[in-house]
Amino acid sequence: MILYPAIDLKDGNAVRLLRGDMGKSTTFNEDPAAQAMEFVNAGCEWLHLVDLNGAFAGEPVNAAPVEAILKATKTPAQLGGGIRDMATIERWLSKGLARVILGTVAVENPALVREAAAAFPGQVAVGIDARHGMVATKGWAEETDVNATDLARSFEDAGVAAIIYTDIMRDGAMQGPNVEATDALAQAVSIPVIASGGVSSLADLEALKARGTIAGAISGRALYDGALDLAEALAALRN
Repeated sequence: MILYPAIDLKDGNAVRLLRGDMGKSTTFNEDPAAQAMEFVNAGCEWLHLVDLNGAFAGEPVNAAPVEAILKATKTPAQLGGGIRDMATIERWLSKGLARVILGTVAVENPALVREAAAAFPGQVAVGIDARHGMVATKGWAEETDVNATDLARSFEDAGVAAIIYTDIMRDGAMQGPNVEATDALAQAVSIPVIASGGVSSLADLEALKARGTIAGAISGRALYDGALDLAEALAALRN
């Protein structure tokens, strides 16, 4: 199971939100590229980047810090937030991003997900952010009547590289991930599923890994707060 350290970008800084609330953000580093290098030097295999402003704006906003991260390190990075057309997908991948994450458009324009996955094999992931099992879009600001599992199943034959499943109610709350829901989703589809939201301890990672179905986990606040030591966590997951 791969551990993805998260760098959430708001107004150019590395921050964490509480349950997706832009009004409840904590700034952890004003130099996201330096933060990325801290994670890389600890041995991470991937970086998980989110353009929070972009998720609300519907277009990239924090391009400068993302580009700085891509220039600073050769470690593969995936990015979500405000990526809603083919031109933006092509632009980010051409700049060295390893994978784009499509969230809102997976609900509103699933044909784009299919087109992008076909054009860029292995480089397109679907972000499914759910509140009580139902998908939320546009930076989690809009509720839908779409069931998370149904949405995941709809992309079974699209060739997407991964599904990043976020339980919004757990995100940034340091209350542990929703292991049961993530496991159920992973069993419902053949696409690799990455857990996001609430991963706050080594025990959380071990609980996810023990299911044997979950391909990866994303952690942010716990790494910044020191509740989770990245090097220790990476070593535990490799054993």
